[in-house]
Amino acid sequence: MKGKLLLGIFGSVLALGVAHIYINVGFDKFAADVKGMFAEKREELIVGFLPVTCHLTCPVVDWTTRHSESGSMYKSKRYSDFPTLCEDLTQGTLTAAFLNAPLAISLAEKGVPVKFVTLGHRDGSAIVVPTASEVQDFPGLVGKKILIPSKFSNQQLWLARLCKQNGVKLSDLNLVVAPPPDMPALLESGQCDAYVVGEPHCARAEMQGSGRILLQVKDSWPNFISCGLVVRQSLIDSNPDLIQELVDGIHGSGMWLEQNVENRFSAADVVGKYYYNQKPELLKFVLSKPVDRVRYDALTPLKPDFDEIMDLALEVGMFKTRIEFEKYADARFAVGAPKVAIAMPPDDGLGLTVAVAPPKAADAPAQPAATPPTPAAGTPTK
Repeated sequence: MKGKLLLGIFGSVLALGVAHIYINVGFDKFAADVKGMFAEKREELIVGFLPVTCHLTCPVVDWTTRHSESGSMYKSKRYSDFPTLCEDLTQGTLTAAFLNAPLAISLAEKGVPVKFVTLGHRDGSAIVVPTASEVQDFPGLVGKKILIPSKFSNQQLWLARLCKQNGVKLSDLNLVVAPPPDMPALLESGQCDAYVVGEPHCARAEMQGSGRILLQVKDSWPNFISCGLVVRQSLIDSNPDLIQELVDGIHGSGMWLEQNVENRFSAADVVGKYYYNQKPELLKFVLSKPVDRVRYDALTPLKPDFDEIMDLALEVGMFKTRIEFEKYADARFAVGAPKVAIAMPPDDGLGLTVAVAPPKAADAPAQPAATPPTPAAGTPTK
C-alpha cells in the first residue's frame, strides 16, 4: 500500500514536471539545456557591437556558435553608443568589439592597446535628404545643415572627400553631431537639411517616406570602410587562436551573406528579432535595395585603404600627426582566414540572446517572396 502511494506521488510529480516543461519551457529548449550541462567546456569571448547593419556579422557569428556543439562561443554584447563601448575597451572590461575606423585609431593614438584584426563590412552609408528637398546633387548641400554621427566618423571623411571632388570646402557645410537613431526624426521635423550615417538609419527614413537617398557611399567611394573588429593587444598575445577562430567566423559568415538574398533575409529575421530589437523588414530593406548597398566581403584591412583614411583625417584636423598602420592594425588573422562560407542556422524560436517580445499577430509583416516592396514616396510605413 505504501509503495503504491509513493509511486502515485512520484507519478504526479513527474506529470507536473512534464507539464511545466511543455507550457513554460518547451521541450526543445529543455533538451538543449540538459545537453549543455554535460557538454565539454568551450572557450568564450564577449564581443561588443551596436545594432547597425555594419555590425551584422557579430550577431550572426554569435548565433552560429551558440548553435554549434564544438569550437569557441562568441557572445555579442549590445551597446547603444560608441562612447560607452570605447570606455569599456579602454578600461579592459571589454576585449573585443566592432568599432568605426577613426575612433579605433584615436584610441590607439591615446595609448589604448587595441588593433583592427578584420573589417566587418564594406560600404553601407548614405546621405539622406527630405523627400521633397530641392537638393539633387552634392554641391546643393553647400550652406545646408547636415547631421553627422561623430567628429571621429568616416562619414565626415566621406564628406571631405566629396568636397575635394566637387571643388568645395568642408567648412562650406554646416556639420552638426547628432545621435544616429534620432536623425530620421530630426530630418522629418525640419531640424536639419540632410544627414549622413550608416545603415539602417538611412533606410528608416526611406521606409517612412520622409527621406530619400541623395548619394550612396558605394557610388562615390567604392569599398568604403566604416567599422571593423578591434581587439586588445593582451588578448591577441595570449590567445591568437581564439582571435583567428573569430575572424574565420566573420569572414565565413560574410561569404554566406553574399551568396544570395535569401541568406540575407534569414539573417535579418534572427538579428532583428533577437539582437537588434528592430523589425526584420527594416534590415531586409537595407540588405536588398540594392543588394550591394552593404557588402560583407573583402574584409581584410589593407594599408592603402587606411592610408587614404589617415590622409583625409589629417586634412580635416581629426589627427594632428600621422599614426602608422602597424600601430592600430594586425591584418595577419584576416589574411589567414579560409575562404569558406559558414551558414547561419535558421531561427529555432528559442530566443537564446536578447529577449525581444514578438509583434502581435495583427502587426506581423508579411514575409516577402523576393525583396521587400519599395514604399511610395511620402507614404509612411509602420
